[in-house]
Amino acid sequence: MQSDIALTVNVRQRGFSLIELMMVIAIIGVLAAIAVPMSSNSVRYLKVSGDARDIANALAVTKMRAAAQFTYARIYFDLSAKQYYIQKYNKTSTPPRFETEGGATTLASSVSFGYGAMGSAPLNTQTTLGQATACMTDPVSPAVPVAIANTACIVFNSRGLPVSDISSGNPTNDDAIYVSDGTSTFGVTVAATGFIRTWQGNNFATPPWTLQ
Repeated sequence: MQSDIALTVNVRQRGFSLIELMMVIAIIGVLAAIAVPMSSNSVRYLKVSGDARDIANALAVTKMRAAAQFTYARIYFDLSAKQYYIQKYNKTSTPPRFETEGGATTLASSVSFGYGAMGSAPLNTQTTLGQATACMTDPVSPAVPVAIANTACIVFNSRGLPVSDISSGNPTNDDAIYVSDGTSTFGVTVAATGFIRTWQGNNFATPPWTLQ
């Protein structure tokens, strides 16, 4: 009877030794050291790729807005503030001007407008890598429109085609917006036909841009 009680007590007192606990903690530490940086990189990638997709969607909306309302529409990118918003050209106002529709969209905290170390534009897009041309002030007569510093604009006419500016209405194939988090780079380009494409850049690959 006493031996049975002693055996029961010994069974109940069994557990992990200090060495076993330290080994488990060490394994958890190693796994965390591997997983945390990988998770951080994944989150950063999701942010920059998500911003690129949002810009592509906003461009599609702007293009449809111009065609639906038979006027010019543009996306105004504030490169310094890391924001962008849609503007419609109101031809009936006095004087005619671009008016903002909806609120501004802000890039993720780790993302900014830029193309990192990329040295060339995606295939069959821009001649020279760069953000779209600067936004112009409203063409109020007799004042001549001037470029607004630290901005970029992509303007669509009523047929949904990108134009260099509303004064000339000339089609353009140079419209693009690039975003980067310092590691990953994405570009959104607009062809002269109005076709919108999203690209991912890799400065160490050939070709350096892949269509998404």
